[in-house]
This record gives sequence, structure tokens and C-alpha cells, in this order.
Amino acid sequence: DVQADIHAQPEGVFTFFSPQFTQAFAASLSVIVVSELGDKTFFIAAVMAMRHSRLTIFTGAIGALGLMTILSCLMGHALPSMLPRKYTHYASAILFLVFGVRLLRDASAMEGGGASDELEEVEAELGKKEEDGPDASADDVESGAPRREPTRKASLLPPALVQSFTLTFLAEWGDRSQIATIALAAAKDPIGVTIGGTLGHALCTGLAVIGGRMLASHISERMVAFVGGGLFLIFAVVALVEGPDSAL
Repeated sequence: DVQADIHAQPEGVFTFFSPQFTQAFAASLSVIVVSELGDKTFFIAAVMAMRHSRLTIFTGAIGALGLMTILSCLMGHALPSMLPRKYTHYASAILFLVFGVRLLRDASAMEGGGASDELEEVEAELGKKEEDGPDASADDVESGAPRREPTRKASLLPPALVQSFTLTFLAEWGDRSQIATIALAAAKDPIGVTIGGTLGHALCTGLAVIGGRMLASHISERMVAFVGGGLFLIFAVVALVEGPDSAL
């Protein structure tokens, strides 16, 4: 009877490597990979890894992305308890449809080169922060001793790790991949979505810190957008065809 009750659960939350878990894992992994390659968070890790320890930057970035994935999945998993499953299912399908159409439209409007615009934007932002850093520290010194205690506390963690975590978290908040993660967790096994999404972020961030600048000159932002848009449209069609009562 216990075995039957476990298999009767439509969302497959407690059954690792079940069809429900595998589908959620694969969907989340693929969505994150096509969304994050050449994205702003990718170049934040790539540029910072050229100036600081790769391990430090990877740790800060994946910490932020992992936390964001967990929070997004918790939000997505809570939605069906607040709204009927039918509404959350079709809302996620509509989100995938909108993302897919927007990505394909953006891809068709691109000139076709690499992801240089996104890279230049990140480099400009990081350069500005580094220029502001010495001035801010100089003002702290001139203002007197009260500023020294916060500086000592902040030094408990490497400044580069804190900066990597903060920049990545802020850049990811409200991003397309976060909203897609929420939609996936609302429709599929949240554990599979969490593990697949975190692994996808780890793969993209690892590529960024190891050879992000070199990859940037070979990654076609237009091609990534086309692939991502097509993938989102496939998820939208599958969700609409299967319906809210299907075993996701």
C-alpha cells in the first residue's frame, strides 16, 4: 500500500530518477544552459576570473546561482498550493511561449556577430566599480576610525568572492532564467528542477571562469537565442498538449 501511494503521487517529489524527476531535471538543465551561455552572469564570471582567483569567482557565482535556483523552485512549488493546478500549468505554458517568441524575435533582429555587446557592458560595469573602490576607501580613511570595524568584518571573506556573489545574484534576480525556473518548478518535480538548474549553472559558470573570454569570441549570441527560443516553444507546446492533469 505504501509503495502504491508513493507511485500515485503525480508530481513525483519523493521518487528520484522516476520519469517525473528525469523530465524535470532534463528540462531545467537544458533551459539553464541555453539561457546562461553568453548571458550577463556568464560574462561577470568570465571577466572577474581574469582578474581574480578562478576558484574564488566560481564559488561566489555558483553560491548566488544555487541560492537563486532554490528560492525560485520554492516559489514555483508554492504556487500550486495557492492557485489551482490548472492555472499554474497554463500560466507556465504561456510564459514559455512568450519567452520563446521574444527570443526568436530578438535573434532575428541581431546582426549575427558574437556576444561582444554583453561582454563590453559587463567590463564597463566592473571597471566603474573598480574605479569607485579606491575613492570609497579613501573617503572611509579620511572620515576616521568608525569605518575600520566594518572593513575588518568584510575581510572575513575574500572581497572578490563577495563581489562575485553580489553581482551575480543581482544580475540573476528577475532574469529570464529565474522566471523560467519558477515556471518549471510550478509544473514539474521541484527537486528535479532544482538539481538540473544548479548543475546547468555550474556547467556554464565553470566554462566562464575557465575560458570565458576565449569562448566569448566564438559564441554566437544569435544562435544561442534561436536555440533557446525554440526550446521554450517546445516546452510550451508540450505543456499545452499534455494538459494540467498529465503526470509531469
